Amino acid sequence: MIAVLGTLGVAVGLVSALGGAGTLVAARVLDQPERCRQALAWIAAMAAGCALAAGAMEFALLSDDFSLAYVARNSTIATPLIYKIATLWGALEGSILLWALVLCGYVGAAAWRFRDRTADPTVAWALAVMLIVCVFFFALLAGPANPFATLADPPSDGGGLNPLLRNHPLMAIHPVMLYLGYVGFTVPFGFAVAALVTGKFDSHWLADTRRWTLVAWGSLGAGILLGAWWSYEVLGWGGYWAWDPVENASLLPWLTATAFVHSLITQQRRQMLRVWNLSLLIITFALTIFGTFLTRSGVLESVHEFSESSLGPILLGFFAAIVVTGVVLVAWRGETLRTPASLRSIWSREGSFLGNNLIFAVAAFVVMLGTVFPLLAEAVSQERLAVGRPYFDRMLAPVGIALLGLMALSPALNWRGTPAELRSKRLLWPAAAGALTMVVSVWAGAHGLWQVLALGLGGFVIGSAARLLWLGVRRNGWRGLLGRTGGGMIAHIGVGVIAFGFIASSAYGSEGEFTLSPGESGVVAGHQVTYLGLTDGISDGNRVVRVRVDVEGRGVFEPAVTRFVEFGQPISTPSVATSLIDDVYLSLASIPDEGSDEVALRVLIKPLVAWMWLGGAVLVLGIAAALVPTRIGARDRVPRGGSARPTPSSAEERAGAVARERGS
Repeated sequence: MIAVLGTLGVAVGLVSALGGAGTLVAARVLDQPERCRQALAWIAAMAAGCALAAGAMEFALLSDDFSLAYVARNSTIATPLIYKIATLWGALEGSILLWALVLCGYVGAAAWRFRDRTADPTVAWALAVMLIVCVFFFALLAGPANPFATLADPPSDGGGLNPLLRNHPLMAIHPVMLYLGYVGFTVPFGFAVAALVTGKFDSHWLADTRRWTLVAWGSLGAGILLGAWWSYEVLGWGGYWAWDPVENASLLPWLTATAFVHSLITQQRRQMLRVWNLSLLIITFALTIFGTFLTRSGVLESVHEFSESSLGPILLGFFAAIVVTGVVLVAWRGETLRTPASLRSIWSREGSFLGNNLIFAVAAFVVMLGTVFPLLAEAVSQERLAVGRPYFDRMLAPVGIALLGLMALSPALNWRGTPAELRSKRLLWPAAAGALTMVVSVWAGAHGLWQVLALGLGGFVIGSAARLLWLGVRRNGWRGLLGRTGGGMIAHIGVGVIAFGFIASSAYGSEGEFTLSPGESGVVAGHQVTYLGLTDGISDGNRVVRVRVDVEGRGVFEPAVTRFVEFGQPISTPSVATSLIDDVYLSLASIPDEGSDEVALRVLIKPLVAWMWLGGAVLVLGIAAALVPTRIGARDRVPRGGSARPTPSSAEERAGAVARERGS
């Protein structure tokens, strides 16, 4: 019965997506705009069908219905509740079902938001594009990724997920945040294609999609940071980012989306970068499909990837179709997209945003090259190659330093141009904050020219953003913390804090490995750890060795190692003594011999790692603040049928504008 309900839900979703897309396309082609509103009923039916399918799968997982092949492969009776729920997106078919569910949520929300404007050609075509994307994913669920296939002879218990995916609560959160980011770019992508189809390139479509883009971009960023945290807490190697191809697949659309979030402001204020902004949105959505291909095609060996399947060629074909369609549409509208506006000075806000976009484009190219080259080399020579951390560190270090420098400079610039004297005045205190950061870093033991410079630039970024926030708060009270400017500066502070954590933990960590008997100690970077004893037992049929270690001044911690029967090899579960100064990271190098109380203990000292997670929280807070409408932001909006009038973006610029108007 559950399989029937789930299959029915998928069928309803597919038919409704086809009906809604067909209705909208026919209404626009036949010039019958009044018919566009009929698509809302189709969208509601599609969302209901997908909810039915997802609900049926969750019920099957929670009730241990092993007659479903998906449940039998990926769940067990003993699986804890939180991981049974998360099993929905823990394997291939379920992950596509979650993708469809989130997609229906976004499309339904967009349809509700623009329900009174369905006759608007841009809105109608945007919804049609979103529904075509829905058709693709429902077709996967109805065919090669069917999650409701049944077994004629159900087992008494299932196989269960990879143990690495069911030993930390972040498994229930990190993938969902990534999906909210990945799938969320469907809405701005739909509006970008609609703008190209209709030929309407004013700022209205950007205003319609700005908040949708921020939600998707913020969710993807949060998902990436949560994934880094999960890797740090679970995998036992002591790091949080390994430049794994699947990690890179999530980073790529975030980089291009970050470029768009900044460049859309330039189009709204100066009517520049039309082609670039449309291309960025198309590229960003295409990269989300490319990342889906990497994780679901079996071309990679990674803890993040799903099992090998037949979806690879289908997803690659969809990716190619998106890219080709985007190129054709941009080429078709090429002449119309050109604008008379031009860059007057590199010492301007638009000049800094252009530099920002160039840096993010270079970063995306470097990451894409390092990710794709081994796959291409293997396809040509049949030899497996690996592009590791040295390549990415060497290529991206100068890119990161340049980006921090621009982030520090940009808040001090006006639109169209900024005199040198005014730049110097505005940058004095932020530069002093950067210099002080370098001095404190060297005093605390930092060394290396590039590392110290990057730490100083992180302080420069925070000082520059804090200066602009202070001006906004002094003029507008707490509202100065909200809106595009306030939220953006809070996000910049978050990036500066992340930079501190990333640089310090990457460049200045220490490591030690000790073979200890109970009562013996080891010292790493001034931290003494004492081995107190172990427990060796069976849990859920698996051997678990848990070691008690006293970290001087921090307390007692218990790293463990588990030998899973179905997995075959021991898996280490680290334990971390966290503080704002450094982390003492404890893991077992191997599983002890049975009957022995001697252990091989690995100890890592990671400075300022907690600043990574703290900075991520500040970044997300800044994005949330940027979503809040303010009266200042309301004056920036372009009236319907009107033209864009540049509005000063900082307290100083607004004061200058008032003075100029009075003088005239």
